Amino acid sequence: MGGDLHGTTKESKMDKNREDEITSIERAFYEWLNSLQWKKSPAAADGHACLTGTCGETIEIFLNFQGERVKEAGYWTNGCISSKVCAALTAQMAHGKTTDELIEITAETILSQLGEFPKDQEHCALLAAESLQEALHSYMLKQSRKSSDGV
Repeated sequence: MGGDLHGTTKESKMDKNREDEITSIERAFYEWLNSLQWKKSPAAADGHACLTGTCGETIEIFLNFQGERVKEAGYWTNGCISSKVCAALTAQMAHGKTTDELIEITAETILSQLGEFPKDQEHCALLAAESLQEALHSYMLKQSRKSSDGV
């Protein structure tokens, strides 16, 4: 990521200070989004789901468990910034949760964490929540198979 995020020019000292402030906030936001992106193979996840919404955007959620709790949660999306924010927040919310607590993460709980969010982008929270629930379902199926196989 370059030093100038938007290609703007620095016209005055006051503008420069404001731009530096925005740049540091944007960098922090960028780092947060990237820190939660899944960088391993989907096969490395205990639970994984990939859903595409009616908008055409896709969100994948990845879960790894340690005992009863989510040890690691991540996401991938080809969507807009709203999809990225919703997917990243969903992964963050999932971290440390039990399977019962994961069920409680819905589009509404994601949106309540975000505060104000554009109405026409709320479907991104729904897609992220549905992807999480499908990843949980995937994990539960794997656990069920392990139990029935006597592993």
